[in-house]
This record gives sequence, C-alpha cells and structure tokens, in this order.
Amino acid sequence: MKKNFLIVFSLLFFSLTAHSQNAEMSSFTIADSLKQNANSVVRLSQLSVTVSSQSSMILKSKKITTVLNELGLNNLDLMEYYDKNKRILKIEATTYDASGKIIKVFKRKDFKDRSVADGVSIFNDNRALFLDYTPITYPFTMVFETEVETSNTAFIPSWSPIDGYLVSTENTSLTINFKPELHLKKKEINFSDKYPIEKTETAASYTYTAKNIKATKREELSPGFIEIFPMVYFSLEKFQLENVNGIAADWKDFGKWYYDSLLADTEEIPLETQTKIKQLIGNEKDPREIAKIIYKFVQEKTRYVSVQVGIGGWKPMLAKDVDKLSYGDCKALTNYTRCLLKTVGIPSYFTVVWAGNETKDIQNDIASIEGNHAILTLPTAKGNLWMECTSQISPFGFQGDFTDDRNVLVIKPEGGEIVRTKTFTESDNLKIIKGAYSITENGSLNGNVTIISKGLDYDREYGKERASKEDQIKRYKEELSNINNLILNKISFHNDPNAIVFTEDLEVKAEGYAQNSNGKLMFALNAFNQNSYVPKKYKTREFSFEIQRGYTNEDETEITIPDGFYVEAKPNGIELNTEFGSYKIEFLISGPNKITCKRKLMIKKGLFDKTNYENYRKFRESIAKNDNSKIIITKK
Repeated sequence: MKKNFLIVFSLLFFSLTAHSQNAEMSSFTIADSLKQNANSVVRLSQLSVTVSSQSSMILKSKKITTVLNELGLNNLDLMEYYDKNKRILKIEATTYDASGKIIKVFKRKDFKDRSVADGVSIFNDNRALFLDYTPITYPFTMVFETEVETSNTAFIPSWSPIDGYLVSTENTSLTINFKPELHLKKKEINFSDKYPIEKTETAASYTYTAKNIKATKREELSPGFIEIFPMVYFSLEKFQLENVNGIAADWKDFGKWYYDSLLADTEEIPLETQTKIKQLIGNEKDPREIAKIIYKFVQEKTRYVSVQVGIGGWKPMLAKDVDKLSYGDCKALTNYTRCLLKTVGIPSYFTVVWAGNETKDIQNDIASIEGNHAILTLPTAKGNLWMECTSQISPFGFQGDFTDDRNVLVIKPEGGEIVRTKTFTESDNLKIIKGAYSITENGSLNGNVTIISKGLDYDREYGKERASKEDQIKRYKEELSNINNLILNKISFHNDPNAIVFTEDLEVKAEGYAQNSNGKLMFALNAFNQNSYVPKKYKTREFSFEIQRGYTNEDETEITIPDGFYVEAKPNGIELNTEFGSYKIEFLISGPNKITCKRKLMIKKGLFDKTNYENYRKFRESIAKNDNSKIIITKK
C-alpha cells in the first residue's frame, strides 16, 4: 500500500512540475553555438503584417527572447507606440526562469503609459505603453506579444534576420499580406549564403524566414549595420499618411505628392515681411548674396522647436505662422526659408535627409516615407548649396558632418529627385598648426600655437568660441593630453564664416614636460598634435572596414632648447605612403639651439577589404609611435 502511494505521489508531482514548466522556454535547450558571443538569444520572432486597404494595416508581433546576462537587457524592447491613428489592440508579456517555469504574467494594466517626449518638441501627441521590468536573476526568458491597428500605411516595417550585435537567433520570420492593387514593392540588400533566408512570394503576400543565426561581434571601423547584414525594405505605391492619401510609383511621383499634399498650401508670407525682405536686399542682384541675406534674417528671427502632432510630424507649419511665432522645427524653418526666397524669385527646394554623424542614404530605388530631418537645397551656377535652417550660428551654405556625403530627396513642384550632398575630400578637411615652444633647464614648456581649421574640422572646432572658459580649458586639456600639467595663459579665436575658417591662438605652459634624469632632458618634439589612435587588433577579421571621412594635418613647430645644452639623440623621422593615406614627420636642426618639427598626415576616405585591415592598423601604429618620438638633450 505504501509503495503504491509513493508511485501515485511521484506521478502526480511529475505531472504538476511538467505542467508548470515549458521546455521551449528553458535556456538549457539553447544550442551552445548560439550562446557563444551572445548576450541574448531570440528564440522566436514572428511579425505578421496585413494591409487590408490603403487606410488599414494590422501588425501582430510575438517575440521570445532569452536574456543571458545584464547586457542582454538592451535587446528587450518592451514598448509599443500609439497615437490617434494607431490603436494597441493587444499587449502582454510573460517571464520564465532558466528551467522554463513561469515567473510572472503581465497584462495591459501592468504596462505604464507615457508621452513619447523627445526633449525638444513643444507639441507631441505620440504615446507609448511600456513594461518596466527588472529581472532578479539570469538567464530568463521574456515572451512579448502585441497587436496594433493603424490607418498609416506609409510605414511598412523593414525586416532583417539579425536583431543586432551580440544577439543570436533561433527562429525569425516576417509575413506581409496585402491587396495586390496597392502595389507593395520590396528591396532586398546584402542577401548571401552566409545568412540563409527562405522566401515565399505570391501575388498578395511575402514571407521571409531564417533560423539558427549565430551572434556577431561588432568590429572597429565596420561599415554601418545596414551595409553589412541582410535587410528587406517595403513600400506601398498607394498609401495613407495621417488621413492623407498618397501615391508613389517612384521618387518623382512621391516628390510631386509630397509637394502638392504637404508643401503647396503652406507658402503664404505676410506682405509686411515681404516688404522688409525687399528692403534688406536693396539693390543686390546676385541670387547667392540675396539667399545669404535671407538666411541671416531667418537665423536672427527664429529659433528651433519640434512639432510632432499628427500630420505635423511630416507637414511643415504654415510659413505665415512661423513668421508670426518666430519658431518652428526643421521642416517649418526650412520651408519658411524656401517661401521667403520664393517671394523674391529665387528657387530653392525642401530636402529630406537621414541626418546624423554616420552617413545614411535615402534609398534611391524604392520610394517611401524616409528621413529624420529637412534641409534646403539652393541651386547656383557652381552647383547646389545646402542650407541648415535650424542653426542660428551655422555659416551660410556650410554643411557639416550632420548631413554631408549622402543621398537626399530634393522635392520640387514637378517631382522628387535623389541627389548627393557635398562630399568633403581629405584636402577640404584641413587643419594647419603653427607653433613654437621653449624648454627650460628644469624641463618646463613655454609656448604658443595657432590652429587653423577648414572643412569638417571647422565644423568640429568653431563651437569652442561659444563655450564657457571652463569648458574651453577642459577641451584643450583633452586635446593636448600628452602635455602634463598644462596651463593655458591665453585663449583667443577668430571665426571667419564667409571663408569658413576658424583660427585658435593659444599661449601655454607646463611644468615637467621634459623628463629630467641626471642632467639629461627627454621629451616628445611633437607637442601640439600627437595622434595616438591605433585600431584594435583582430586575430581573424570578419568584415570590411571603412574610413568615412578623410582629412589632412599640416604642422610645423619650432623648439628652442636651453642654452648650454646639446642634442645627444634625435629621432630620424619617417615617410610612409599607403593606399590609406600618407604620413611624413621630420626633425631638423635649424640653429644652435633650434629644432624644427615638420609633420603632414593625410588620411583617405574609403571602403577597404578586410584583408587590408592589419596593414591599416600597422600604418596607424607607426603614426602613433613616430608622433611621440623623443629627443634627448644633455647639458654641456
């Protein structure tokens, strides 16, 4: 009897335990190969998109993620956005422990509701539901399910089988069902045997599936994510954006729709402002100079704020409202400047761009709503000028690294056109350093240096003049970190926005710059521009590497050694010429106690094969070594 009771009890316990655990959610079932280099593993990612009409789309998502450690939390996106045209029909989550046992179930009421404020928008109607979850142990598994209905069909999600760096994937899929008459277009990039993807296509659906993708480590100098990994982009030829129907067979059609629907009815400028503009222009006839006058007027009159309410997230404010209120977002200020130019007969074009320090192109062969910023294109006899209308300090016609060297969409009344913004060459991005310093008998440094910056170097430096004295000193101590005990006795600037040249003049001193040992002083001759950057070494590199922007440094520094000292040992200098650029540094005896350090470094922009990475790394290693070349001087 006792034996039978134990058998029944054991069977009951096993049944209850099995019921409370889900083997599919257990982290123990993940293949070791998928755990390698991974902070998290996507067990399942299913996205189903159904476009039932030009104004109706439902997105159903289920994502199961096992988080292996604290860093893997970055891959948990437990948020869903909504607004007046986007409803959340379902949102829930469930957490499991390492063995697959349920920890907690979260329903809609457990999600927090908040405004999606971006810090600069004064009007913003976007909101989100999100789960603020703090795990008590690792690993754990999160199941997150949502269903959303929206009338905005202008945004069909893109898809990639890769969730990010240091993330493995067991199973991922996307299915899109659509009405054929809406003409869904797709663009596939970076597809290869390296990432096997199964595709199924019918007249009314697309399906993409991938399995067992191992985690990838990010490599230094790798091209952008979308330049490396498989991606699929989608767009509807017939779509709706904030209750405005659109059509875009190509960029020409899209641009015409954008102009007619979002720009054409915004152009009215009050007569009083038109009169003032004409007075400012006076007898000036040169279109470029007239544009410059109007650009200055906009800079002095307006300030940047963001508007993200309904169609306001895409359609500019009325120009007359910007004129009245003296503020606007990038769309509003760009369009306002365009409309002012139009009143005096100068054509310019609203331009959509992916802005950011890392370049990103508008896709040139699939038309859809893209971009995160607006600038103004001004055609001139010498080519296009690009105007950043949100800045109150940027020089007229100067484009920095926020919008340089990328494909943008220029919107004209007759249609859209993909155009490339200015590419700064290595000779455009020029920094010239002219300095002199003396070394005292106790090893102290006293000197002055003039730094002239052009091109993107100007873009990086001219903000210094508006910084506080404390921040200026902090930045120079970072830039001249090779000089210990640095003291800046004088800092002065000259900003020439017409020539786009920024000049810095410094007077500096530093105790103990030279190391003193038994009457001998040792110090690095190149005091004012040491480049210590050396890329990381890889035993085996997986990806190509990219130098996004080239530049040139030209330096000359005169060093005075103390009387009664002679040069015991002096570096020889070096000259290197490679496919990545060139470097030359020389140290010349120019007088009884004078040494001149001449240096020129030129780095080329380019995309290079991974087999050349180690050569580039050694090139940079040689630069860093020789920039720090030391001299030894001895007392006679």
